[in-house]
Amino acid sequence: MAAIEPAPPQRTTTVERAISEIRALLRSRQLVPGQQVRQEALAGRLGVSRIPVREALKALAAEGILDHEPNVGYTVARLNAAELAQIYLMRRALETEVLRALPRLTSLQVKELAALNDAIGEAVERADVAEILATNQAFHFAVFGLSGLDLVVAEIEKLWRRSEPYRTLHLYDSDGRKRIVREHRRMITALRQGDHEQVVALMDAHRDLTVSDLHAALASPSS
Repeated sequence: MAAIEPAPPQRTTTVERAISEIRALLRSRQLVPGQQVRQEALAGRLGVSRIPVREALKALAAEGILDHEPNVGYTVARLNAAELAQIYLMRRALETEVLRALPRLTSLQVKELAALNDAIGEAVERADVAEILATNQAFHFAVFGLSGLDLVVAEIEKLWRRSEPYRTLHLYDSDGRKRIVREHRRMITALRQGDHEQVVALMDAHRDLTVSDLHAALASPSS
């Protein structure tokens, strides 16, 4: 019997690459809330045609990251406290269920989480907001993924995408960046001990402080 050939690796499409690069512009605040996004200029900036840019903008608008008005075009969605509160209310409900479903972590899994947190710390030292966002998300979803509640985790991921502009704003504050690593260490200790109710409490406090900081930032005229 002939050997089965492995499936070729999936290639990143031009649309996916455009989405990724637009996200990078948002993270670096080269695109800011309220700013109009012009397809032609963006296509030239990314070195692609207008078609994948248009599809990328549609996808980001579907996530709520961009607003679209017919005959006007796309703008970066403005941040507001009411939306922030709803996103974090849903995150709290779903993430609590996921954390309570976690098994007892192995020593290897705990070490992997500690390594991810160390990577966050290195990005914090460089004040690399884009890298902090990426490694912070990797840390949290490494935890969530151990629950086995894949459908719930997929819904949480949607909320994380929707909340990324808020978390980006938060990470431009140096105090907000520094406490992430410290709070994660406490979570890792609780996970090592198998104390999932303590993990839930720590995650609630982790989120609540972020929301509190963001409410202050959103109330500022410069935000």
